[in-house]
Amino acid sequence: MVWGDNLSGQCNVPAPNQEFVALAGGMSHSLGLKSNGKILGWGNNFSGQCNVPAPNTDFIALAAGSYHSLGLKADGSVVVWGDNYYGQCDIPEPNTGFVAVGRGDFHSLGLKADGTIVAWGNNDYGQCNVPAPNADFIAVMGGIDHSLGLKSDGSIVAWGWNQYGQCNVPAPNADFVAVAAGFRHSLGLKSDGSVVAWGGNVRFEREVPQPNAGIIAVAAYGSYSLALKSDVPLASGDDPALPIVAAPGAAGPPEAAGFQVLSLAPNPFNPSTEIAFAVPRRDELSLEIHDAGGKLVRRVPLGPLGPGRHAIRWDGRDDGGLNVGSGVYFVRLRGAETITRAVKAVLVR
Repeated sequence: MVWGDNLSGQCNVPAPNQEFVALAGGMSHSLGLKSNGKILGWGNNFSGQCNVPAPNTDFIALAAGSYHSLGLKADGSVVVWGDNYYGQCDIPEPNTGFVAVGRGDFHSLGLKADGTIVAWGNNDYGQCNVPAPNADFIAVMGGIDHSLGLKSDGSIVAWGWNQYGQCNVPAPNADFVAVAAGFRHSLGLKSDGSVVAWGGNVRFEREVPQPNAGIIAVAAYGSYSLALKSDVPLASGDDPALPIVAAPGAAGPPEAAGFQVLSLAPNPFNPSTEIAFAVPRRDELSLEIHDAGGKLVRRVPLGPLGPGRHAIRWDGRDDGGLNVGSGVYFVRLRGAETITRAVKAVLVR
């Protein structure tokens, strides 16, 4: 869903509005990443910011500046197109090892696999000067002249222009799993699926539509905001107590109730983590793992499982067998008619 300023049609999602796995908002254009690795752009195209360079394939993440756009390829390289007046399309070498991209008004940001942030383009307000220590970042994004970085401990670091308080993260600065930034406002997605917004509110861009729940990705720019919701109901967690089936390696049979992910151990992890989950009744299940942008990176069919406690190990690889980068991931189970709440997993390579 898209809401707010729509003078250039940036809120008019092209049909069919489906199969999107990630999204980004620019000053007056929007980008959506399809499950086939193709990027779709709509809205203002004055500087060619909606014209994705060929080949429009193998993209895994995206970002949108005022008049420029960024796409991250599966091989860790970054593609940038559109306006380049401030050098925001001139990617510093080496153009390798990136795991995430972010944008500002006229500046760009890239997150490396080692947890450092690289920034280039306009730096009038210090928006490219990453505060020390430049380490342990797992996500990055920029606003008009400010930047946001998400740390592996769930806290947000903000720097640059702060006239409207867009760098003043509301307390408690914890349990965040994704960030986004507009002209004068910032957004943080909490692990419980709710959105926190702060800074300017010129066109009600801080007013998150109710219910503020079930959100798995956020984006913003200009004076508008975007949120991607889960497409199926969340499990209520109110099912009666289960019989317990000990999972391999489990330390005793803890109590379990409802259809839910019980734990991830270790978390943060490298290279793998064991996912324990509870099933209230026999169901055909699959494990789904999404990145912080909402993209499905791994799906594991589990087949029919009976009631009780079970466990499976994720090896930090995607559906293609490739190692995914450091960052925040969401783990959830999908049944025939419902889905569990997502649990945050932090991979630190």
